[in-house]
Amino acid sequence: MFEAKTMLYVYVETPLHAGSGRALGNVDLPIQRERVTGYPIVQASSLKGRLRAAGEGMSHFEAVFGPDTKNADKHAGALSPGDAKILLFPVRSLAGVFAWTTSGEVLNRFLRDATMVEIEPGWSIPEAPEEGEALIGSDALKASDKIVLEEFTFTPKTDQIVSTIGRWLAENALPQTEEYAYWRKELPKRLAILPNDDFRDFVTFSTEVATRIKLDPDTKTVDEGPWSEEYLPTDTLLYAPLMATPPRTESELKSGQDVLQAVKGLNLTRVQLGGNETVGRGSVYLRIA
Repeated sequence: MFEAKTMLYVYVETPLHAGSGRALGNVDLPIQRERVTGYPIVQASSLKGRLRAAGEGMSHFEAVFGPDTKNADKHAGALSPGDAKILLFPVRSLAGVFAWTTSGEVLNRFLRDATMVEIEPGWSIPEAPEEGEALIGSDALKASDKIVLEEFTFTPKTDQIVSTIGRWLAENALPQTEEYAYWRKELPKRLAILPNDDFRDFVTFSTEVATRIKLDPDTKTVDEGPWSEEYLPTDTLLYAPLMATPPRTESELKSGQDVLQAVKGLNLTRVQLGGNETVGRGSVYLRIA
């Protein structure tokens, strides 16, 4: 039984490729997605592996993360992250440069998961927008009397709960460091709640796709490729439940709360997640609630 719970927020600073292997579709190396909804995720195993690597050398390492694979039968680690799910997805906007988009379904999922980890945001979700509408909290995204995201046009409907949600996310999910002050200020103004189907289409068809090749180091000609890779774009926000049990082995940590405090004590902020580290991909900023 999980004794302590909190939320981990993952803010994407450079395009993120958490891969799912090769595919039969148009993209050779797609990102991880939920089977039913098609929403992008970072699987819990990938997230825990990154946290484990970052925690190497810490006190009580095996109590928190478990022993290495050769000794995995001895006991499990006390830390259990969930999948990192999509919360905000950036989409190019005719006004305001880009909008952070979400949907009623995504926000309802977040509230459900927040309740599971005993976080109460204190806001309710507005009535879902009709087809062709977008809920906004300010005029920052308006181009004349419309909102234009990529090549799609939406009729704006102003609801102050959108700004309330944006402010809460800015204060509780975004990094609180000085370099993020601008983004915390902008989020409530650039947040748009879309119909569920439209949001699903954006996270399906508006991710970044890059074509790559491998050069022969001697001849400087193509040795392998081309192949295509999919990325979550910069300024995507994901969240993952972070839960802990008391350690299952001898340790000075006695409770699940001790385990979470030990993880917080690592002071993790910027880490690399997913593939292609050598070409600058996968830099994310972590915030533990």
